[in-house]
Amino acid sequence: MAYHTQYRPPHYNSAPPDQGFLWNIFQSAAGKAMFDRENKGGVNFNEFAGVWKYITDWQNIFRTYDRDNSGFIDKNELRQALTGFGYRLSDQFYNTLIEKFDRQKRSQVAFDDFIQCCIVLQRLTDVFRRYDTDQDGWIQVSYEQYLSMVFNVV
Repeated sequence: MAYHTQYRPPHYNSAPPDQGFLWNIFQSAAGKAMFDRENKGGVNFNEFAGVWKYITDWQNIFRTYDRDNSGFIDKNELRQALTGFGYRLSDQFYNTLIEKFDRQKRSQVAFDDFIQCCIVLQRLTDVFRRYDTDQDGWIQVSYEQYLSMVFNVV
């Protein structure tokens, strides 16, 4: 049996706190690009199941590194979490991630910010890999190719 029903999360001005992050994911450009594989403006059942798997994995990692159960992880915990996903990034870049995804300006990220960070990193990595044909971590692109790469993420 195939399901073809589209699930379109409602546009809430303020979703319940425990569910709001999920709506934010679906509404973000990177989230839509990552999970709305058919570009229909919503997700079908199988796409939603994929979203839920990612969220569950990210939640488990987040909980592992949120040792004090505060609901936040700092830069070092973020580094450990993303290293667990296979990312090898500089200390300076982790500062950039904290600056970009710490909406509360507390030098740490909440769970929903962590998910947004993971989505953006995953999308950027996917686009980068398309150009990194020899998988050496380096690419050479024209300005227009670069713009296309960025616009495919945002």
